Amino acid sequence: MKLTLRVPSLKAGLLAALLPAGLIFAAPRLHADETPHLVPAPAIDQPAATGPRLAGTAQPLDSIVLSGGCFWGVQGVFEHVKGVTQALSGYTGGAGATAQYETVSTGSTGHAESVKVTYDPSKISLGGILRIFFSVALDPTRTDGQGPDEGSQYRSEIWVSGPEQAHVATAYIAQLDQAHAFSAPIATRVDPLRGFFPAEGYHQDYLVLNPDAGYIAVNDMPKVQALQQLFPSQWSAAPRTVSASATTRG
Repeated sequence: MKLTLRVPSLKAGLLAALLPAGLIFAAPRLHADETPHLVPAPAIDQPAATGPRLAGTAQPLDSIVLSGGCFWGVQGVFEHVKGVTQALSGYTGGAGATAQYETVSTGSTGHAESVKVTYDPSKISLGGILRIFFSVALDPTRTDGQGPDEGSQYRSEIWVSGPEQAHVATAYIAQLDQAHAFSAPIATRVDPLRGFFPAEGYHQDYLVLNPDAGYIAVNDMPKVQALQQLFPSQWSAAPRTVSASATTRG
């Protein structure tokens, strides 16, 4: 019999997410590059949008879709980044008909758990977003898994919407590999965005709403803490949640 819960039901570590605050879930950490560390800034980047704003108009926003394991942690990191106006959890890589959590969790849909990061390019560049992604959000040397989660739905991928984004992302991966920023070659793929499908409401803002849940405390809060330590000028103590970004921008 399937329990009907308004929480994820298939993610590895679910039991930990449901544990009372204060209990420890000892998730294995077998990969050295899961430890956040500051990587070099990109040598090639999209230029910041520095032109004057027209009176009464808002600065045009840009976005990039990132897959880096469980979307709870990736979303939680970017909700604390200055210049990010929204980080939305969802699914990318498969068909719209299969963009549903239990189906994606089978690993057979082509989807990856992803986060659409919308940002103000006058405050943070694409390269700045990617530097944070590689420094604190994931271990980019792993294939089909992050933390305790295994499967193609947890792969590392950057989904680009045009040749300029593709050039910045591929050049940055080559730069980091050449600099030996990680102990093994980067496995992160760069592919054209084929559609982004927002995840169910109970996945949105999961880290912000459940900071003491076992899975979050062990696997994801260290990433948020590393963001604050490694990128103090881009750290926002107040997260820009999905519910807040739906009505405001900044």
